Amino acid sequence: MNDKRLISSGSTFEAVAGYSRAVVEGAYVHVAGTTGFDYAAMTIDPDATAQTHQCFRNIASALEQAGSSLDDVVRVRYFLTDAALFEQVAPVFGKYFGAARPAATAIVCGLVDARMKIEIEVTALRRAS
Repeated sequence: MNDKRLISSGSTFEAVAGYSRAVVEGAYVHVAGTTGFDYAAMTIDPDATAQTHQCFRNIASALEQAGSSLDDVVRVRYFLTDAALFEQVAPVFGKYFGAARPAATAIVCGLVDARMKIEIEVTALRRAS
């Protein structure tokens, strides 16, 4: 039985690019790469630390809609536009994942919008109903 459920942030870009903020299937919640945009206002702070906090707010919202939370995250991938940002934003990672301590990977790469400094993708377990 397929209990796949799609979750949207309300961003118009999801429809344009054909993806969901999160997909719930079975015991897992897969959250798409999430940036520091405030999706309601479609604005982004130029500061990497502020973007990182907004990433986590966006991810937490998707996880909540899926019946999960940041404490249920088992895998995280951080995409940074500059390796020098890691030292600045790593304490923010620790703030949000101090309890979950997921398996983590940090990757330095380009992102699709020059204003973006970080993108975060997570996989979480769904809490038992």
